[in-house]
Amino acid sequence: MNQKTWLITGISSGFGYELTRQLLESGNNVVGTIQKESETEKIRFFYETYPNQFEYEVLDIRDSYTSSKVVEGAFKRHTKVDVVVSNAGYGLYGAAEEVTKQEIDDIISANLTGSIMFIKNTLPYLRKQGGGRIIQISSYEGQVATPGSSIYNATKFGIEGFCESLSQEIAPFNIGVTIIEPGKSRTSFEYASVKTTGTLSEYDISPAHNYLTRTMTPSPGNPMLIAARIIESANINPAPLRVILGKEAIEETITTLESRLTVYKSQIKLAATTDYNNNL
Repeated sequence: MNQKTWLITGISSGFGYELTRQLLESGNNVVGTIQKESETEKIRFFYETYPNQFEYEVLDIRDSYTSSKVVEGAFKRHTKVDVVVSNAGYGLYGAAEEVTKQEIDDIISANLTGSIMFIKNTLPYLRKQGGGRIIQISSYEGQVATPGSSIYNATKFGIEGFCESLSQEIAPFNIGVTIIEPGKSRTSFEYASVKTTGTLSEYDISPAHNYLTRTMTPSPGNPMLIAARIIESANINPAPLRVILGKEAIEETITTLESRLTVYKSQIKLAATTDYNNNL
């Protein structure tokens, strides 16, 4: 594999960490971001082992000003940034009624607005350098809604809509976009990064509280293999719009989409009744 430069947010744990490790081991350059200075110990191995290939910046993805400066610096320091990975974010479990406005604002700011602004900030540079690849780490929950994840689902459905539209806008500039949809995986996202709300006992009869037992079951996804597939996707041309990873994830996604399609097909005649000059 030819040496490339990757810009990745959220490298202190999870997929971001594993992507960085594998990329550095194979001779690539990585510009990574961590949320706060106290996380530097988590990435010590990278900057001590690969001082000529690795650099990092502190970035809270919700801070659009710092995001723009981090992106500007990365593109200025490197002749070319080949792949941009929007990875930073977190999960939130709980029934919609239980979630506070602050919790909603925070996760939308991180998972949706922050990801959009980070990607938006890279576009002028990718366009001027003649192309590149954008990878957005989403989830199969960007297609499959699950009880207890309504706000998280909202951010992932939202970022996927943004990326799908964006892919069409920037295709003429040789910039590819890929949405990664992993299933449940054994990362800190599942076991540490996910936030839970205070529970209302009334919802104990609702599937919204299934997350309380769901997080106790080992997830099937292997982060090392998922990271490897993500890296491989960057070398596929044209860029695949979506890559779903995990047997359970793809099975649930197909079932959901087939059910959705059945509903749409049943409404073909109804939909036509609202058009001017409809022919029934």
